[in-house]
Amino acid sequence: MAKILIVDDDPDFTDITRIVLEKAGHTIINATSGDKGFKRALEEKPDLVVLDVIMDSVLDGVSVSQRMHDEPETKDIPIIMVTSIANTDYAELFPTDDYIHINAFLSKPVSPASLLKQVDKYLPKK
Repeated sequence: MAKILIVDDDPDFTDITRIVLEKAGHTIINATSGDKGFKRALEEKPDLVVLDVIMDSVLDGVSVSQRMHDEPETKDIPIIMVTSIANTDYAELFPTDDYIHINAFLSKPVSPASLLKQVDKYLPKK
């Protein structure tokens, strides 16, 4: 079906998400940091990105979403941000304006059904 890039430094989340998405027929690639994720997005041209917020820095994922938005080769790739930032002391740092370029936001833990619903909603129709 689709190629999906998971950008998250939590191997447990990545493994579970990979299983859920592969069962739905998708091909999964991953990266463990924002920089690696941005490079993979440029190289692989995924159909969709599942992106964490807190990785190498508190707002690493927000930075990646901005970089992808600014890059012509990646600006049209849908991004689903999946994070636990709301449950941390960093919640107030999360931007709530146009600075963040994502299609959907899900709080961890996320149910497989919720994730699949958002993935199906934002995958480009072929």
